[in-house]
Amino acid sequence: MPIKLGANLAEPALTSRHARLAEAAGFDFVAAGEHLYRDERPGPTQLALTALAAAAGATERVRLLSSIIITPLHHPVMLAKQSAVVDQISGGRLTLGLGVGGEFPGEFRALGIPLNERGPRTDEAIRIMRALWSGGPASHAGRAFTFEDVTLNPGPLQKGGPPIWVGGRTEAAMQRAARSGDGWLPYLYRPSHYARSVDAIKGLLEKRGRSLDNFGFGLHLMTAIGATKEDSIRLAAPALQAGYKYDGNYAELAERYVLLGPPDAAVTALQQFHEAGARDILLSWMTPSESIEAQIEVVGKSVIPAIRTAS
Repeated sequence: MPIKLGANLAEPALTSRHARLAEAAGFDFVAAGEHLYRDERPGPTQLALTALAAAAGATERVRLLSSIIITPLHHPVMLAKQSAVVDQISGGRLTLGLGVGGEFPGEFRALGIPLNERGPRTDEAIRIMRALWSGGPASHAGRAFTFEDVTLNPGPLQKGGPPIWVGGRTEAAMQRAARSGDGWLPYLYRPSHYARSVDAIKGLLEKRGRSLDNFGFGLHLMTAIGATKEDSIRLAAPALQAGYKYDGNYAELAERYVLLGPPDAAVTALQQFHEAGARDILLSWMTPSESIEAQIEVVGKSVIPAIRTAS
């Protein structure tokens, strides 16, 4: 199965423009993540489904991925409805990436949600959303949420709702993906680590009697494509420092976890992830905002054609 590449949308005011550019450049999907706010790393944030609604209206072909929705920050009935609306707007192009979050406790405090409940709330939310997407009235009495006779009209365009891909990088996230997800979407992985996670999830799916057919293996991959590796590191290190709390050297962090240029080196690295089992790889731009359009362009011209030829 060939690699599918996605472009991250991280600038709210430029969401529509960047989505159009990515579609024209040949990307297979676009994606948007979210935070309410980052209490330890101030900077602009967005909400995934709001951004993807804008991207849906600006595009015709690419799929839309939330990468990820911090599920415990949302009421699942509202989240199910918002997802259904975006699925309708896009003509059934939505894939819902869900995760538990937690790296910024302040956003949980702001909404009065206990941080230690984020896992159980996410599990309960997935069950609720699938019930609401089934087409008939749904009721639920659970640990965090209770409601009776709720029907979504319209529901999602995709039968049974958008595919749910579970984000994360822990054993608990892998268990959740195998238990109730349609795909796996980790981050901060190297190829060897990714291959181990694929093997683990395949084993978990087999134990549950679940088929691998149509199960998605995605990857959130920080990316900075420059003319040389050194140029790429110079782009990535300040962006990492702005977004991540880390006690070590950010240039070394970039070398370890960021897809770096030049383009031919990036192609080789993507092929290594593909060999490890990744099928849908989201390129998350780890560069200054003003460089994002150039990143989309260079991937479209020099990376996507090479990947497709190799596949």
